[in-house]
Amino acid sequence: MAIHTQESLSGFIASDPQLTQTSKGDARFYARIGKEHFRREEDGSFTQTETTYHHMVMFGRSAEHAHARFAKGDNFIAEGYTRDVNYERDGQNVEGEEFVAKKLGHDTARTRYEVDRSPRRPAAERDAAGFETPQRPAPAVQSASLSL
Repeated sequence: MAIHTQESLSGFIASDPQLTQTSKGDARFYARIGKEHFRREEDGSFTQTETTYHHMVMFGRSAEHAHARFAKGDNFIAEGYTRDVNYERDGQNVEGEEFVAKKLGHDTARTRYEVDRSPRRPAAERDAAGFETPQRPAPAVQSASLSL
């Protein structure tokens, strides 16, 4: 069986993420994202070139989760597709493209975090609040002593 693949995109969240609703009432996550670019030099080093900025959207329950977990400045990796958009703003026709993320996660190479591997409760047992950050025990206080 062939491996199903989609486009991927890595970058950073450049604006405060917004959570709105579509005309059908579905959740819509929106963020302006930045993509850093680098040029490989003849000596093997890399030179950073101009950062480009783009639009990223996500829909449905995943959009709600993304809005709760992502903030301006976060590094991410996303899977999805690019689509052309055409809309009117202030009486002007605007054409461009946006990345539609189906899956979105923090970039593990650039983000420190802890993973909660506790089993998820069945959907019927979950409350409307969704994910709750696990409580961490307070670090043990250690006294340093020096003896000669």
